[in-house]
Amino acid sequence: MTTEERTTTPAGSAKRALVGRLSWGLADQAASSISNFAVGIYVARSLGVTAFGVFSLAWVTYGVVLNVSRGLATDPLVVRFSGGPDASWRGAVARSSGAALGVGAALGAACVVVGLAVGDRVGPAFACLGVVLPGLLLQDAWRFAFFAAGAGRKAFVNDVVWGVALVPAMVVAARVGSVSAFVLAWGGSAAVAAVYGCFQSGIRPRPTGAREWLRAHRDLGTRYLVENVSNSGASQLRAYGLGAIVGVGAVGVVRGAELLLGPFMAVLMGLSLVTVAESARVLRRAPHRLGAFCLLLGGGQAVAALLWGGALLLVPDRLGELVLGGVWSSASQLIVPVTLGVAGAGLGTGAAAGLRALGAARRSLRAQLFASACYVGGGLGGAAVAGTVGSAWGVAAATLCGSALWWLQLRSALREHHRNTLREVRTP
Repeated sequence: MTTEERTTTPAGSAKRALVGRLSWGLADQAASSISNFAVGIYVARSLGVTAFGVFSLAWVTYGVVLNVSRGLATDPLVVRFSGGPDASWRGAVARSSGAALGVGAALGAACVVVGLAVGDRVGPAFACLGVVLPGLLLQDAWRFAFFAAGAGRKAFVNDVVWGVALVPAMVVAARVGSVSAFVLAWGGSAAVAAVYGCFQSGIRPRPTGAREWLRAHRDLGTRYLVENVSNSGASQLRAYGLGAIVGVGAVGVVRGAELLLGPFMAVLMGLSLVTVAESARVLRRAPHRLGAFCLLLGGGQAVAALLWGGALLLVPDRLGELVLGGVWSSASQLIVPVTLGVAGAGLGTGAAAGLRALGAARRSLRAQLFASACYVGGGLGGAAVAGTVGSAWGVAAATLCGSALWWLQLRSALREHHRNTLREVRTP
């Protein structure tokens, strides 16, 4: 072997390992995307616009709870234990998954109480959501754990198990024909995958270690909690506000349009499973490449979303109605603004991953709060002016503004990290 071969082989191996991890991440997100898309389409066709709007309210509420769990339990795991020793990873996973279970049990109980108190159409769906939340959050926790260990294949297999379990569950729910049945089918199948995750990892969640985990990672967890909840909470406020201003059916229309961008929405929701862990590895091994790496991640997603949205504009109405049923006619009018919104969000997530890897929780929190305020203001302001279409355009404009701030914060954080590194080198 020549000297040149000896020097280039390690770099080539590192690149192949990176490509392999990202490939499993994309495969996992593809599996998640297909499942989420199939559930949304099946429910939309089975229940119609109004009932689908109720299901969508439960869905966005789950998104808020999921982000609470990620902020407290699994985001610190990815930032601090990606690529670390196996023994420390296993102990951290046991405690973080226990924390996720605790969040699911506590907030699930709250959902049940609220659902029973509200009643009407929405109440039963929320009560059923509360029942299945622990399983949903534990399944998500395993995905984070596997990606932190660089074992994306296991995360992919776990999502496939969830998808397979969804098939008979959805068939049974369709025969019952209620929103509650679909919520139970969706969450119950996630619980199957959550149990399977215990066998994959060989780790049993330790709810008794949740308090220790929260205390040890309070510096990151508190900020990530606020950041994540402001993100998903903005979506929930927009959905509730849109339902109050325009009607519950409008929530179903927006959700239908988002389903058309399903592959990219699913990737954005679970992006931190791959990109934060990989950004942390890049920071440790080649910190000068972090900015370019994040730009590649965000820019690639933005371009892909624009191409997909352009293709959707060419879909004939007959095919659209075959997919979304009666929701298509209204949802198709939102393709352009929803595509722009997803592209802007995709660009911003590249910068967000870099800030997470740098541990710049204060900067990422600042950017997220600004982006969330813009999202709610644009979505509800647009709804008040021009209904559902106005809300979609307001969100698109808000998302692009928020993405710009994310990148400004990442640029400042990279400069600060560079200065600190130089200071450490110069200090004797």
